[in-house]
Amino acid sequence: MIEKKQFYINGAWVDPIEGRDCNVINPSTEEPCAVISLGGQPDTDAAVAAAKAALPGWMATPVEERIAALEKVLSLYMERAEDLAQAMCVEMGAPIDMSRSSQVGAGSYHLKNFVRAAKAFPWDAPLGDHAPNDRIIHEAVGVCALITPWNWPMNQVTLKVGAALVTGNTMVLKPSEESPLDAMIFAEVMHEAGLPKGVFNLVNGDGVGVGSQLSSHADVDMVSFTGSTRAGKLISKAAADTLKRVHLELGGKGANLIFADADEKAVKRGVLHMMQNTGQSCNAPSRMMVEAPIYDRVVEEAAAMAQKITVGPASEEGRHIGPVVNETQWGKIQDLIQAGIDEGARLVAGGTGRPEGLNKGFYVRPTVFADVTNDMTIAREEIFGPVLSIMKFDSEEEAVEVANDTPYGLTNYVQTGDSDRANRLARQLRSGMVEMNGTSRGAGAPFGGMKMSGNGREGGSWGLHDFVEVKSVSGWTPE
Repeated sequence: MIEKKQFYINGAWVDPIEGRDCNVINPSTEEPCAVISLGGQPDTDAAVAAAKAALPGWMATPVEERIAALEKVLSLYMERAEDLAQAMCVEMGAPIDMSRSSQVGAGSYHLKNFVRAAKAFPWDAPLGDHAPNDRIIHEAVGVCALITPWNWPMNQVTLKVGAALVTGNTMVLKPSEESPLDAMIFAEVMHEAGLPKGVFNLVNGDGVGVGSQLSSHADVDMVSFTGSTRAGKLISKAAADTLKRVHLELGGKGANLIFADADEKAVKRGVLHMMQNTGQSCNAPSRMMVEAPIYDRVVEEAAAMAQKITVGPASEEGRHIGPVVNETQWGKIQDLIQAGIDEGARLVAGGTGRPEGLNKGFYVRPTVFADVTNDMTIAREEIFGPVLSIMKFDSEEEAVEVANDTPYGLTNYVQTGDSDRANRLARQLRSGMVEMNGTSRGAGAPFGGMKMSGNGREGGSWGLHDFVEVKSVSGWTPE
């Protein structure tokens, strides 16, 4: 079994001051695959102190050198791609092919976009021709606590670390204790990149421990957190006494509006997107809302598609989906599937229990419910598993009303051949992102939500803006 009990603080791997052992469980087998340490307050304090000491020097480093450092991190990241893929496969159950392509690929994608965005960013520029003696300077926020989740580990680590690094911040990363191994490999990448001591630090811990300690720490200037809405509220409260900046990327309950004139691949696309990563994505299109004239056909098509999806161990190559991350999540998903049955939704694919032939491991049957109404639990709560709810609507106005009738506002989806309607809906849907007709967002597009899906934006130039303060200077002598 892998033993990784040290933390990365002030440029070195160090033993915990106040650590306690924590087993990392392989969700495909339910067996421990590694043991790490969860830190205590002295470990958190040591990491924050190192970041604070390194801040003046890293802030003052010319942006060209910071960009070069990020390019070095990207190069080394690519060299460790297979190690990262294997780690995520084992610790959180991403099937190995998907781990290599999507999980690892997300990280390199974001780092490349940050390099491009940083080269064009207005770090230091005049206010405008009307005020030649005014200057706008973008500078680092300071010491940043970066708290990342288990579902897309490298996606979130790179979105936070890449932006924080190139904008001149120093940082303490606390990855999820469910998926710490990939983050520790990433820390090795950061070490090999030759960054000044203390710029990047890593302390493993849980939310109640290190997460809360970072959120309330007087010497932490910003918390960037991705995870559940429940945890986001707790972090906001913990951070309030020090008035630090808090950036939150939280849950979602995405609506996928399918109109009668949608293209022939719309339903297949929606089901596969929902089931990707075993449904463990905050931007999953979990509410498939279908125009009445095509409703029955879509239900049949979605059920058939879900029944074709295979489930199996993450270590096996192929296009199957793997397990969910742990027993707690598995139990929650089972309870919600049962709630859907009990509240009268029509089960057309999947259901409770493990898939046939899989008696061990946190596997969930790809599940589809039809005839879901907006008052049902499965229509309201984020399930975070491979469970799709299909709902019927009669008019565009009704579709918008129901789609927006949720506390969440991360991503919504539109499938229609009517470009005017698509553009109209894009303006009306209350979410940070709207994806239409299967078109992915462009490189560097901002990722984030509104309402209880959080605040701030990650990725590209918007991600850089979230990690800088804006300084307005008057009386500047033009150079």
